[in-house]
Amino acid sequence: MAERPSPLSARAAEIAPFYVMELLARARALETAGRSIVHMEIGEPDFATPAPIVEAGLHALREGRTHYTPTLGLPALREAISGFYRRRYGVAVAAERIIVTPGASGALQLALAVLVDPGREVLIADPGYPSNRHLVRLFDGKAVGLPVGAGQHFQLTAAQIAAAWTPDSVAVLLASPSNPTGTLVADEQLARIISEVETRGGRVIVDEIYQGLVYGDAASITALALSSEVFVVNSFSKYFGMTGWRVGWLVAPEEYVPALDRLAQNMFLAASTPAQYAALAAFRPETLAILETRRREFARRRDYLIPALRELGFDIPVVPGGAFYVYADCRKFTDDSFAFAMALLEKAGVCITPGLDFGTHQPARYLRFAYTTSFEQLQEGVRRLRRYLAASP
Repeated sequence: MAERPSPLSARAAEIAPFYVMELLARARALETAGRSIVHMEIGEPDFATPAPIVEAGLHALREGRTHYTPTLGLPALREAISGFYRRRYGVAVAAERIIVTPGASGALQLALAVLVDPGREVLIADPGYPSNRHLVRLFDGKAVGLPVGAGQHFQLTAAQIAAAWTPDSVAVLLASPSNPTGTLVADEQLARIISEVETRGGRVIVDEIYQGLVYGDAASITALALSSEVFVVNSFSKYFGMTGWRVGWLVAPEEYVPALDRLAQNMFLAASTPAQYAALAAFRPETLAILETRRREFARRRDYLIPALRELGFDIPVVPGGAFYVYADCRKFTDDSFAFAMALLEKAGVCITPGLDFGTHQPARYLRFAYTTSFEQLQEGVRRLRRYLAASP
């Protein structure tokens, strides 16, 4: 009797893997074999979690604070996040609107779960972070990728959204600063987008997980300063350096909070208790001083890497205002960025993310360089790239 195939849902079959994981697996294999690899593919700060946060987490464990918190999060942490918005951005955000989640992914899942019915559309930028469109699919929605290029700083515009909106559209998902491009939505454009979407009865979700990592003359306000009807996703992972702790938050319009509470109870019950207590220390003055020092170091890396890559022949049409990525056009060298990234790994010992991971709009033209490694490693990576490119026909 023939074996019956194991059942697999359509969504599981359709959601694609991260293509960079193939490169990362190969990079690890090369390292195991003794090769030196410069990692410029990983979207994770190379700094360890600041010591005050670690100590707060250890203290919580020693005190036995390991039981569930309320589903919406530790009340003290919700208040602390509210206070951070008030002090840093001058925006009053009631703690009651803040939901602590298992990472920013948990926050985005909640926002989509409360907004998206099967077949409804969420408009997103292409290129963009791949999980965003995959999570829309998880709820049987349709992620509609709108092509964005350098001329619009790789961000959606209100006019583009108005032209793409249909009766099935329910939301627009923005990221500012963005992964993979590091660009921001200009304040005036953001205000126009929110007005456009809210006028049509939709909601705007803004991914602000890189908001603390903004450099130079780039300005960054929170979308919460423009409307109380937006959903804002944020995280302790990037600016606060708590990637493995898995703590994020969602700020939602007040009327959605009861439904979000019910959804969270059933999806994950609550975020990690020790991690929430640790996150309380993220807002201490001594912690923020450490984080600002690290932000300046990221800015130094950016300001080195962009001219260095341009000198090598990469086209970087837009200087990223935030995050820790450079989205570089590699047409001078190839018409297949994935194959090129694999060649750079094998022959130059430099691991970079190909554009294929970020959507369908010109992915073969672009590579994402992450400056989430030391300044010295960035310099070594550039030296290796220079040698390889000089030797290539």
